[in-house]
Amino acid sequence: MAGHSKWAQIKRKKGANDKKRSAIISKHIRAITAAVRSGGSGDPAANLSLKNAIAAAKTDTVPADNIEGAIKRAVGQGEGGADYKEATYEGYGPGGTAILIETLTDNVNRTVGEIRAVFNKRGGSLGNSGSVAWQFEKKGLILISEQGEDAQEAAIELGAEDLSETEDGLEISTDPTDLHAISEGLTSRGFSVESAQVSMLPSNTVEVSGADADKLMVLLEALEELDDVQNVYSNADLSAVEA
Repeated sequence: MAGHSKWAQIKRKKGANDKKRSAIISKHIRAITAAVRSGGSGDPAANLSLKNAIAAAKTDTVPADNIEGAIKRAVGQGEGGADYKEATYEGYGPGGTAILIETLTDNVNRTVGEIRAVFNKRGGSLGNSGSVAWQFEKKGLILISEQGEDAQEAAIELGAEDLSETEDGLEISTDPTDLHAISEGLTSRGFSVESAQVSMLPSNTVEVSGADADKLMVLLEALEELDDVQNVYSNADLSAVEA
């Protein structure tokens, strides 16, 4: 998983400026709003989608006031406001990479048009439904700052499926339904959980470097900058790229 996770490390550094920070918060607010409306509850204990959305927001250090405000507005929204629907798109990028895009949109025609335009402009191609999704599996993904034997043993005891050391710490793959239990278990044992969220992990990766890697990162970033796009995943192994 380590090479695949390199894009996440690069994104964290790129997301430091105010403009990108504002866009990240907006995407999380949209996800929280959609989770409340689709799950029919503003209580994360009774709404797993909301619980996952809140965990993802906390990973990106979205302020608690923003999260609480989004939930309150969504609960009181009634029939008004935008009704966001989930839509997934698939495509191909430089170096033969597969790309999976998760969106929340109130206008599918607009969203697919914008995504297709980015692919065409940045050297990729939009694929048909099912063209690459089979290469990805939904998993819980936890990052803790510790990498030692104690941390690894604790993760395994709590039910982790896979472990990988990265530049940022120990990355732990879990069944999505076990994500929060394992995260809370690690916290209770004194480990520093940096992030815990549901992700789509590739079953196999493609090593990309040089000009292809540069083009791919431009494409991925352009896709993520679209307002309707929530998450972008690829099967690229960017181990050779400097973060």
